[in-house]
Amino acid sequence: MGLKQASELNLTGLTGIPEIQTGDDLAALIVEGARRRDLMLQPNDILVVTQKIVSKAEGRVVPLSDVAPSPAASAWAAYLDKDPRLVELILREARRIVRMDRGLILAETRHGFVCANAGIDRSNLPGEETASLLPLDPDGSATAIRDRIRTLCGVDVAILISDTFGRPWREGLTNVAIGVSGLIPLWDYRETTDDFGRNLKATRIAVADELAAAAELIMGKTERIPVVLIRGYQCVRGEGRASMLLRPPEQDLFR
Repeated sequence: MGLKQASELNLTGLTGIPEIQTGDDLAALIVEGARRRDLMLQPNDILVVTQKIVSKAEGRVVPLSDVAPSPAASAWAAYLDKDPRLVELILREARRIVRMDRGLILAETRHGFVCANAGIDRSNLPGEETASLLPLDPDGSATAIRDRIRTLCGVDVAILISDTFGRPWREGLTNVAIGVSGLIPLWDYRETTDDFGRNLKATRIAVADELAAAAELIMGKTERIPVVLIRGYQCVRGEGRASMLLRPPEQDLFR
């Protein structure tokens, strides 16, 4: 892929989006949020949408009072000093437990993401006794929002659904793309040459993750900006999926 890199990007947070309830039309709320900023959506726009509002709209918020912990969850909760109901949810959502230690549970989700608590968290939720689960199909969620915006506005934008992950061997968290629709999430530089004529053999850039991370600088964690419009980035349009960002087990040196 030989696209020219953008020399300037514009990132705009869409404010005023209300507290999301199950069944809300996210696409309509996003379009209205753009209009409040006097923005008309354009074909090359990229919208980064937080996982949390997608999960809320899709009913993926669970009252902990409805969760009955299994004996295994209760035993691990005692060892890790965690709420046994939360541990039960993690075990249900996990395809594989990678590590349990020092109060942490690292799990591989059914989607193939390796992250803390199988992506379950309790932040930015009303009430103290609820937990948010990842969307069942984040790529499908992104496509649904994209299709609905196309219906409302006649414009085909790209959609990224973002979530906050930790990284091995590095402190701090960053946003990554867990849902993709309308763009190819990797820029592939293999078989191209650098400025000195050397062939590039392994370089692929996770542009969807970089865009998600850039959007988080606008979103923050307490600013109530769940959607960011990115304009000016020359992405490779196409039917990409977040699974393209997952390293196959046979290429994973640490599995």
